[in-house]
Amino acid sequence: MASNLSTRAVRSACIASRVAPRPITTLVTRRTFASDPESSTGEAPAPRWSYTPPRTKAPFSLRMHSKRPDFHVNADPALLDEFYTRMLGNEGDKMLSEETKWLAVTHKSFDQGRRGFNDRLAFLGKRIVQLQASLALVQDPATANAPAAEDQHGRVPFSHPALDGLKNLSTSTKSFLTDRAKLAELAQKYEMQKVLRWSPKKPDNLQASGIELVLAHTMYAVIGAISLEKGGHIANKVAQERILEPLGLNTVA
Repeated sequence: MASNLSTRAVRSACIASRVAPRPITTLVTRRTFASDPESSTGEAPAPRWSYTPPRTKAPFSLRMHSKRPDFHVNADPALLDEFYTRMLGNEGDKMLSEETKWLAVTHKSFDQGRRGFNDRLAFLGKRIVQLQASLALVQDPATANAPAAEDQHGRVPFSHPALDGLKNLSTSTKSFLTDRAKLAELAQKYEMQKVLRWSPKKPDNLQASGIELVLAHTMYAVIGAISLEKGGHIANKVAQERILEPLGLNTVA
């Protein structure tokens, strides 16, 4: 019995040695791409915003037989800095890091989103702008001193100076003041369209491609980027001074 067991054990060990997988370290190899800016060539790696990651590229063209015209997108850092100076004021080009400055103006349609895009920054920035718009409406002295309508039953509602502005805080009022078209018009005054990185569906008809939505989205993204790197206090101040006040909202510091 013992001899049979030992024979089976030796036979099992021999079979296992023949079918054992090769070590993982011998199977995994690192491919080096000649066009990879991060390859070990001794040169400094290119900025992340300036190239498409080589491993995200398809082995064939995705635009075969396409009649869609090319759309020029800005790649000049100096032009981008000029935009941030116009929007954020003196030395506004130094408020954000280089990578974040490009990320904030990059829409998800650009390069199939392979270089990053600004959706999360815009989500955060929109909340900040809407909050500051609500506070501006509540604290507006012009509307707070407006006479209240007389009650037909002679009732006197409770009143307090801190609550006088609540009557203005409605979804329709806030949406009207921060309308997409108004934000897009303000963005065009800052000449955001010159540095916006996106891929319109119809390059010869930007309005039909939704440029208003993309511009408003990017305005929010810039505020979100400032909040990310400089904090909420600075982002609130920029939202008040560079977005809400030009739109006609009187903000209170």
